[in-house]
Amino acid sequence: MSILKPFNKSSRELKKYYRLVEQINQKEAEYVELSDEELQAKTAEFKEQLQNGKTIHDIAVDAFATVREASKRILGLRHYDVQLLGGLVLLEGNIAEMNTGEGKTLVASLPSYLVALEGKGVHVITVNDYLARRDKQLIGQIHEFLGLTVGLNVPGISTFIKQEAYQSDITYGVGTEFGFDYLRDNTVQHINQKVQRPYHFAIVDEVDSVLIDEAKTPLIIAGKDKPSDRLYKVCSSVVKGLKKDDDFTYDIELKVVNFTDEGINKCEKTFGLDNLFDLEHSSLFHALLQALRARVLYERDVDYIVEDGEIKLVDMNTGRIMEGRSLSDGLHQAIEAKEGLVNTEENKTHASITVQNYYRMYPTLSGMTGTAKSDKEELLKIYGMDVVKIPTNKPNKRKDLPDLVFMTLEQKYKRLVKEVKERHKRGQPILIGTTSILKSEEVAHALDEENLSYQLLNAKSVEQEANLIALAGQKGQITIATNMAGRGTDIMIGEGVEELGGLHVIGTERNESKRIDNQLKGRSARQGDPGSTQFIISLDDYLFIRYAQDELERMKPKFKSNQDGLITSENVHKFVDTAQKISEGVHFQFRDYNLKLEDAVNEQRKVAYQLRDNILESENILQFIKKQIEELPNHIIEAFCTDDMLPEEWDLEQLEKELANILLSPPTLQDEEFNNIDELKAFVKPSVEEHFEIIQQYEDKEKVQMSAKGVSLFVIDTLWKRHLERLNQLKEGIGIRQYQQEDPIQLFQKEGYKLFEATFNDIEYELAYRLKGLIQGIIDKENEAKEK
Repeated sequence: MSILKPFNKSSRELKKYYRLVEQINQKEAEYVELSDEELQAKTAEFKEQLQNGKTIHDIAVDAFATVREASKRILGLRHYDVQLLGGLVLLEGNIAEMNTGEGKTLVASLPSYLVALEGKGVHVITVNDYLARRDKQLIGQIHEFLGLTVGLNVPGISTFIKQEAYQSDITYGVGTEFGFDYLRDNTVQHINQKVQRPYHFAIVDEVDSVLIDEAKTPLIIAGKDKPSDRLYKVCSSVVKGLKKDDDFTYDIELKVVNFTDEGINKCEKTFGLDNLFDLEHSSLFHALLQALRARVLYERDVDYIVEDGEIKLVDMNTGRIMEGRSLSDGLHQAIEAKEGLVNTEENKTHASITVQNYYRMYPTLSGMTGTAKSDKEELLKIYGMDVVKIPTNKPNKRKDLPDLVFMTLEQKYKRLVKEVKERHKRGQPILIGTTSILKSEEVAHALDEENLSYQLLNAKSVEQEANLIALAGQKGQITIATNMAGRGTDIMIGEGVEELGGLHVIGTERNESKRIDNQLKGRSARQGDPGSTQFIISLDDYLFIRYAQDELERMKPKFKSNQDGLITSENVHKFVDTAQKISEGVHFQFRDYNLKLEDAVNEQRKVAYQLRDNILESENILQFIKKQIEELPNHIIEAFCTDDMLPEEWDLEQLEKELANILLSPPTLQDEEFNNIDELKAFVKPSVEEHFEIIQQYEDKEKVQMSAKGVSLFVIDTLWKRHLERLNQLKEGIGIRQYQQEDPIQLFQKEGYKLFEATFNDIEYELAYRLKGLIQGIIDKENEAKEK
């Protein structure tokens, strides 16, 4: 059986894959004849071939034929040719764009098996726990039948179970959890507490959602810290007196607030400072900026509620209270101060990484989605992945009707209800997509007034959501859902629905990205089913108010409409597209800007984590610390005795104190005379050598080595946390300084590097200081014991 080969650009891209699919098909008859044992023996045979120098691409045809046959026997599912195509695209580290309902879950079974044969692990990444468990239980059966181990990585499992999951040949899990494990692995106190092994190959399901939509917010591990109550209260009252436009600006498009020059001057006057941008005032500037954000960006009963004297955050996508969640880096405390509440403990960043930089650590990254073409450039630029469109197994019968654009919200809902009533009367199932829970409740209210019964999906539980979405194709069913609800679950149409035109999808607003509109449309007409889609929208919608306000004011008077408020002017569709393009551009710039800032941090993170790993893995930590700090006494001398000073100007008394902080047998300098810095270094050298000789005597004492390791990790972790906080504050200052015509990225890289150098100098000094204290304490105890 061969697949259709339409002549278009996509088929040219797919040409080399088609040839391989035909070869896999030619093998099918041979594999059908194999017994279960013979089929299972293929795994050992492939592993041997790889050990003898063959590559995964050399054995791809046989490996895919093996998985297809195993799937038929274990699950009763035979991979379609288009699924084999998708699997081959993934194997090369690209994105297979496949329509909803084309069986992406089964596609992943092919490359994950083949790459797992290399013995280095494969991560199959989904958007939530439910899908990870479901896919592991279903597809995992194929791999286990073929002799591979399959693990599951979800939040809340023990270190031991996590380690087992990561040691498995194939590990299913949630994207954010893999990222958090990476951060946690870099805060452990012992090497055997780490759970991950080196990255090898990842397959990301709903790849656009994970790598683009979730990439706005970094992954952060935070710890508690007691904030200064007074600082947040004072800052809150200061920003209360500031005026919009005069003292601060608010960009509704970017949702960003910043002080103006005038605002900065007022703050400096209030606190009696010359320059709020000085590094020593960075904590105050940070607190003022958070107070301003709390005042302008966070609205009570929209973004948060106050309950029992506590701030509780509201999830904008689901409209639910996010129990136990708080904003980090003082923003939560700033909102508490605004509401006159007692400050709770502050979430301080201990470790963080952006989604982009986490996934770029995989040597090979691949993904699947129904919608990625519109973000093809970003995916190629940031992740090096090409998007390859896979044809559907059966011709696509979906009808996408043109948008209906109304003048007002009221007119939109009136037409929406009319449309639902007419189609419902015929029994046609309808799925209504909304942009938020707030909007889904407005739609529900409009249907209530007409006594229409519906299922409202507001993500109370993902399992329930998946079940309800699956039922959305049954006769007479009306389902209201947020656009992302139930992603990853197929909607099967019920009996008699085909004659009624299949599932009809109505979008109630254009989304901030065309890609999300396409995801909603993709809910209809799976696997050759009929179906239709239409957006019923209004000029009052959020997209236009937030991203195209000026354009809207200019165009609105020119639009003509009928008596129902439906805009009949053709150019309204161009306006809708323009607003969406502006929105996509804003979001891309935001991600791009943050990624460029983060790239500087990423290089620093690698160095700090490598140092940490060296300490964890070191057999002789005292020897390791010696290598890190042996030049420190000379650096201290150079700092005190600069080239532009005469020897008689040197502060030998202070230098002696500094050296006494890090050396067990410090030199006495005050009574000596030196003609130059080399003489001084030569004089100090015997003290440094004696210091290291004393330390060397303790190298075979396990207890001392363990204490030194613990102290070293404490030093790095403490100073790295402090460094992250300084970088965050520097980032904020950079945003404000953009008006000075400086390139913020270059400024951040330059100043961030200076901060990093200072942090590393501090790490060296602290290691030396604490090691001296540790050994001195042991010597004192030994002397006490002798005296007794």
